[in-house]
Amino acid sequence: MGLTPLGVGVLALLEERPMHPYEMYQLLVSRGQDRLVKLRPGSLYHTVSRLAERELVRSEGVDRDGNRPERTTYRITDYGRESLRTRVSQMLTEPAQEYPEFSVALAEAHNLPKEDVLALLRERVSRLEADLADIESIIEAALARKSKRRYWIVLPYLHATTGAQIEWVNGFIADLISGEMEWAEFDPATGGRIDTDDEACSAHVPDAEPMPHSAESARKI
Repeated sequence: MGLTPLGVGVLALLEERPMHPYEMYQLLVSRGQDRLVKLRPGSLYHTVSRLAERELVRSEGVDRDGNRPERTTYRITDYGRESLRTRVSQMLTEPAQEYPEFSVALAEAHNLPKEDVLALLRERVSRLEADLADIESIIEAALARKSKRRYWIVLPYLHATTGAQIEWVNGFIADLISGEMEWAEFDPATGGRIDTDDEACSAHVPDAEPMPHSAESARKI
C-alpha cells in the first residue's frame, strides 16, 4: 500500500525530529500544509497509527505536561525514511492526473446561462483572492520567524498557481462579457436552450478501444 499525502507529511515531520501528533498538527498548519491535504486532528492520529502498524514509525515514549492528556512521541524508522524518500521522488517525477473538480465544471459550464456563469466565476475570483491574501500572510509569518525556506517552499508555488488561476478566470469572464466567447441562449421561463448546437452530435467519435479485462482493471471498477 502506498503512502497517502498526509502520511508523507507525517513522515517528513518525523524526519526532522521526533514529535507527538498534536505538535505535528500545529506544525503542518503553521506551514500552510493544511492547504495541501485534508487535515483534521482525528485523521492525523489515525494516519500515525497506521504508520506505526506498518513499522514506518515507532513510539518513543509517553509524556504528560501538567494536567494535559498523555502524549505519545513518535520517531521515524529506517524503513519509514526509505519509504518517504521513494514516495517523494515518485511524486516529484511523475505528473499525476488529479482530476480537479474545477476542470469538470469548466468543461460543462456551457450547460448554464451566461449570466449565471459570470456570477459564479466572479464569486470564485473573490474567494481565490481571499486565499491569495491568506497565503501571503502565511509567507510573511514564515519570514518573520526566519523559518528555513525549504520548509515552506510550497507556499510560493501555491501563490503562483492561485494567481495564475485568478488571471485565467478573469480573462474568461472578459471573453464572455465581450462576446468573444460564444454562448448558448436559454429560455428564462423553461431553462431550456433556445439555440441548437449540432457540433457535439456531428463530431467524429473514433472507434473505442476494447475494454481491458485484466485483474487490475477489474479491481478499479
